[in-house]
Amino acid sequence: MEEASRLTPGNTHFLVVSFEGPDRYSTGGGLGIRVTQLVRTLARKRFPTQLVFVGDPHLPKREHRMHGRLVLHRWSQWISRRYPDGVYHGEESKLYDFNETLPRFILEEIARPAIAVGKMLVVLGEEWQTAELMCRLSDLLYQYGLRDRAVLFWNASSTMSFHRIDWGRLAYTTTITTVSKYMKHLMWGMGVNAQVIPSGIPSSMFRKVDGRDVDRVRDGLGKDFILYKFGSWDPGKGWNAAMEATATLKEAGLRVVLLARAGAEPHGEWLLHHAGRLGLRVSEVGPGGKGHEARLSAIAQACDGDIVNICSELSPDLLRVLCRASDAVLTNGGREPSGLAGLEAMASGGIAFAGASGEDYAIHKRNSLVQQTGDSWEIVSNLLYLRDHPEEERRIRRAARRSARSFTWEKVAENLVSKVEQQARAQGILCRATLIKPQPPDHAAPVFDGKAV
Repeated sequence: MEEASRLTPGNTHFLVVSFEGPDRYSTGGGLGIRVTQLVRTLARKRFPTQLVFVGDPHLPKREHRMHGRLVLHRWSQWISRRYPDGVYHGEESKLYDFNETLPRFILEEIARPAIAVGKMLVVLGEEWQTAELMCRLSDLLYQYGLRDRAVLFWNASSTMSFHRIDWGRLAYTTTITTVSKYMKHLMWGMGVNAQVIPSGIPSSMFRKVDGRDVDRVRDGLGKDFILYKFGSWDPGKGWNAAMEATATLKEAGLRVVLLARAGAEPHGEWLLHHAGRLGLRVSEVGPGGKGHEARLSAIAQACDGDIVNICSELSPDLLRVLCRASDAVLTNGGREPSGLAGLEAMASGGIAFAGASGEDYAIHKRNSLVQQTGDSWEIVSNLLYLRDHPEEERRIRRAARRSARSFTWEKVAENLVSKVEQQARAQGILCRATLIKPQPPDHAAPVFDGKAV
């Protein structure tokens, strides 16, 4: 191991630990998507990879995927049977089980076997629920003389429950990472120096969008402006500004529709009531039958509302159609730790109206429109700019797709591997680059006034 200089599938074993995972039971938000995509990408790169998560209690405790390169461990199933409503139902009981039982399992079942065959163990803990676990695991590995063969990373995608973390201990035992410069600066203010490794988007987002589907949406809705916004009904996601911009355009005599796809959060009821006070008609589109065609037709025919509340799940293909068909995809939240919605819009050929927080990739009028103020008039102004400069709109759409390609999961995995290599060299697991004092060039001696010096 000491002679190796790079991470390879032959010398490295990855373990990811997270509450969320690939099961429907285990997906409570973006974290489940993140860890699922990350472990699949590492396995596709042929790294032996394991994932421990709070899994569906009715599925196998251990499951091998991708020709054995990816192993899933569904933890706390005996607790999940008592709490059937998802990963965070009974969270405190599951958290206690994680901390008390997982460190010893990782030591005996994953760390020892991997290190015994000459591999370095890389453990990635996700979010606050794994912070204590990572500290205990580091102590246990040290106790058994294995800590110098393991690299431990802990990642934050949000600030949730930061008050429950022992930051000094965590920083001493792990390398702390986060998903954006926005998050890094928040953590810097707490005295935490985190490295940035962004989340990514799947390469499938770049599949060509069917132009006929785009035309069906635009022709069916028959509007001057089509706006699209998706995400939770959250006060910080910029829904007020989106609705007020829609009302401003309508008052100006323009035909406009805001396609809204959100969740079941209670704040949504207030927002839709607020839309009515602004003079906007709200209509709903339900499932409308199964399959891409049925749901596409239901949306394309929803031409009566100023706001169309889409109450059914959207497939990735349909999401890409709506991004491409819209004049603007409003990802204008005031607080976006990861900013993945904007990347998905850009990859689909849409124009993201991004916020000014976690969207490190967004450059105003180059690959997106960046909203600086959170004011609805800024949205209106940027829409009118694009309407009056169609050549700019086309250029921005092309540039957006190019920019988004730098944030696929394949690129994220490469970034992660490079950060792990750096830490492994610092720990002496991988050999360090040798510093060689530069030598003067082998030239003839300099000449001054005709004489050699």
